[in-house]
Amino acid sequence: MSAHPSLDPSVVRWSVPPSERGDRPVLLLLHGYGSDEHDLFGLAPYLPERFVVASVRAPLAPPWPMPGASWYPIEGLDGRDPDAVTLAARAVLAWVRDAVGDAPVGLLGFSQGGAVALQTLRADPDAVSFAVVLAGYAAGGELPGDAVLAARRPPVFWGRGAADDVIPAALVDATAQWLPVHSELSGRVYPGLTHSISQDELDDVRAFLDARLALASPSSTG
Repeated sequence: MSAHPSLDPSVVRWSVPPSERGDRPVLLLLHGYGSDEHDLFGLAPYLPERFVVASVRAPLAPPWPMPGASWYPIEGLDGRDPDAVTLAARAVLAWVRDAVGDAPVGLLGFSQGGAVALQTLRADPDAVSFAVVLAGYAAGGELPGDAVLAARRPPVFWGRGAADDVIPAALVDATAQWLPVHSELSGRVYPGLTHSISQDELDDVRAFLDARLALASPSSTG
């Protein structure tokens, strides 16, 4: 695989200053195509306060005139190439090693950010505790971590809209086959929802995250 740009630490949005992070679990937000670190950060008030929320900017620029940033190309012959998704995942893992340290890390990604969240879990199952995938999918191919995931079955929430016509149906179908084998899957298909996030979905995500906190430390849920 070719080199992939690293994530820029100067454009990360954090929910709390360094002095308040300590060993609190980190929830890393991975935005969608053409967006940036400000987009999903707006979800922070809806998420459990116990998490330190960090929202990073993807390292690539989509083709002009598309604004924002991207994790991997989705145009042309290399669009949605699983190897490109893996390169993005390795950039995320490098950022986690540098910025988070030993604190537990979960991922929440939207659209191609959701694909990267799953790919990061696959690339290093020891580095990520769980993944929330909203309007995303599992990239094709196989990674060495897949066998580990099949044995451990880490928690994954997968939410998508019934009216979402952005993610190709073949990728949705493949994800529906892949996730139950490689994760403890929970999630929902939301009637009428397009390629977006609804309040009902946020409520389900909050319940999923609260459950992760309760299992990790019953006395520290927030």
